[in-house]
Amino acid sequence: MIAQQDSPHQTPALDTLTQALAAYVRKAATNATPAHDVERGIWTRILALGRHALELFFQSQGTGDLGETVTLPDGQTLQRLPDTHDRAYRSVFGDFTLRRTVYGTRARQKIEFVPLDARLQLPESDYSYLLQQWDQALGCESAFARVGVTLFDILGLKQSTDSLERMNRQMAEAVHSFRMARPVPSAAEEGEVMVAQADGKGVVMRRPANEPKIQAHRTKGQKANQKRMATVGTIYSVDRMVRTPAEVVASLFRDPADQSGWTSTRPRPVGKHVWASLTYEEDGITVAGTDLVFAWLSVELKRRNPSSGREVVYLMDGQEALWEARRAYLPGTKAVEILDLLHVTPRLWAAAHLFYREGSAEAVAFVRERLERVLRGEVLSVVRGLRQLGTRRGLASAKRKRLKTVCGYLVKNAARMRYGEYLSKGYPIASGVIEGACRHYVRDRLERAGMHWTREGAQAMLDVRSEFLNGDWEAFQQFRIERETKRLYPQRPILDQVTWTLSV
Repeated sequence: MIAQQDSPHQTPALDTLTQALAAYVRKAATNATPAHDVERGIWTRILALGRHALELFFQSQGTGDLGETVTLPDGQTLQRLPDTHDRAYRSVFGDFTLRRTVYGTRARQKIEFVPLDARLQLPESDYSYLLQQWDQALGCESAFARVGVTLFDILGLKQSTDSLERMNRQMAEAVHSFRMARPVPSAAEEGEVMVAQADGKGVVMRRPANEPKIQAHRTKGQKANQKRMATVGTIYSVDRMVRTPAEVVASLFRDPADQSGWTSTRPRPVGKHVWASLTYEEDGITVAGTDLVFAWLSVELKRRNPSSGREVVYLMDGQEALWEARRAYLPGTKAVEILDLLHVTPRLWAAAHLFYREGSAEAVAFVRERLERVLRGEVLSVVRGLRQLGTRRGLASAKRKRLKTVCGYLVKNAARMRYGEYLSKGYPIASGVIEGACRHYVRDRLERAGMHWTREGAQAMLDVRSEFLNGDWEAFQQFRIERETKRLYPQRPILDQVTWTLSV
C-alpha cells in the first residue's frame, strides 16, 4: 500500500530504532562527544523514527477497500474501480506514496470517492497540512528561497521556491472567509474606545514581461522600480487614558525626570487586527486598495460596535484620500477624527531648523515649547507665531517657502488637532500601531533588497502574513483545514457507518 521513494526495503521496527537511539546516546556519553554533534545525531535518528512511525500508520489503514459498492448519502451507488490509484504525500518526515482503492461509475471510470483520503482528511495538494503550516510560517518572515534552504537543513526536504509561492497563494484564498468567521471580543472584553487607522505603503512590483528593461542610464522621469501602493488598515479597542500635555512632551523627549509613569501603564489594545490591500485593475476598472480596506474596517466596526455605543477614533496622517474614505465608508455621530501627532512633530522640527542649527539646544527648546502649546489646542496661535517669527528674522526665499508649507499643513489639519480635548477624554493621539504595521507588516517582508512582486503574489503574502501577525495563525490553519475537508470530502459521513479494519 505504501512505498518509500528512497528505498524499496522494509524499514526496521520502531523498537529497533528506539534501541539504536538509546545505544547512540550511551556511546556518545562514553566518548564525551561534543553536545552539538550529539544533538545532530539524535535529531537524525528521531527523523528516521518519525518516518517509520508515519509509515506504520499509513500501512495500518490499508487501501480503503469498503467492498464492491458504496452508497453515498444522496443515495447514489458507486462501484469499486478495478485498479488502485497512487497519490503522493509529502510530510515533514519525507515523501510517501499511498495506494488507494477508489470508487466511481464503471461506465466512465471516473473517480467519485476515495475512502482513504476522506478518512485521513488528506489535503488537496501533495503537501501535508503540517508541512504547509511550517513552510508558510517561515515564509511570512523570510524569503521563500531561504525557507527552502532552512527546511532542507532541518528536515532534509527539497522544496522549490515556485512550489512555496504557489502554496502561499492557495493558502491566501481562505483568509477572507476566516476574517468573516473570526469571533470578535465580547462586549466586556472590548476597551472603552474603538480605534481605526489606515496608512499607505509602497510595494516594489515586478515589471511586466513585455515592458522594455530600464537601461543603465535612465532618462528623466524613468524609475528603476515600479511601486504599487498598499493601503494598510487596523482596528482595535482600548481603554481611555487621560494625560496632560506636559506628560506627553516629557515622554516624547524621554525626560529622565519624567515620573508620570503613564507610558508603562498604557492600556493594551484589544482585538488588534491588521490587513492591507493593493490597488489593482480588473476588466479595465481600477479597484482601489483604499476602498477595499475601508470597506473591511466598516464591516469590522459593525461586528464589534453593533449598537454604535462606543466612540470611534479615526487616527491617521494628513492624506486627504484617507479622510475622504473615512467619511464615505465610516460615517457616524460618535466619530472623532485625530491627526496623528507623529506627523505633527516632524513639521515642528522642520520649522525649528529654519531658525536654529540642527541638534542645538535652541532648536530643542523651540520644539518643546510649541509642541506643548499644540497639545493644549493652540494650533492657530502657534501658526501665527511661526509666521511672525519668519517675518522678523527675514528668512530667505527658500526658507520662507518651507515655513509656508509647514504652516499650511497645520492650518489644513487644525480641526483634527484639538489635542487638549483628546487628552482630557483619554483618546490615543499617536498612531504607533499603524506606523509599526506599515514598517513590520509590509516593509520588513515585501521590501527587502532585490524583491519584486507580482500583484497576485504580493496580495497573497499580505493576506497570509496578516493572520500570522494578528496572532490567529493556529486558528486560521484549523479553519482552512476544516473548510477544505468539507469541500473535498462531502461524502465523509458515510465512513461513520462502516467498520474500518486496520491492516496491522
